[in-house]
Amino acid sequence: MREVGMQVTAKAEYALRAATVLASAGPGPVKSETIADAEDIPLRFLHNILAALTRGGILTSLRGADGGYELCRDAATITVADVIRAVEGPFAAGGGPEIPTAVSGARRETLRAVWAVLRANERAVLESVTLADLAAGLLPEMTSVGRAPSA
Repeated sequence: MREVGMQVTAKAEYALRAATVLASAGPGPVKSETIADAEDIPLRFLHNILAALTRGGILTSLRGADGGYELCRDAATITVADVIRAVEGPFAAGGGPEIPTAVSGARRETLRAVWAVLRANERAVLESVTLADLAAGLLPEMTSVGRAPSA
């Protein structure tokens, strides 16, 4: 059976790790070499990611001997979804696995609803967790995430 749900690319994971380093660093720019060393990210790959995060309005780049990268705004206002969108583009609508044509009527629609709820909850988690949460090593309260709305 095909795995259901969002596939997180290495690029998105590295972007989140790099942004979390910056969220943890406090004020002032951090050099790309420092980020690469801290997270064991290949420097050439990291430069592409940092450029995408800068274009996406997540980071600012400062040139010169004292230059580097820093977050454009407070880490508590930047979500995991913001970072992923900056490096990967908008989330695809996506779907669940193929439902065989032998599955009929109500069962087919129920399965489609399950995949829709799954996608909505994935997005809800990504939109609720911030870089400040990741930097602190804590997740926000998400007890209502993962459940279908009550009828």
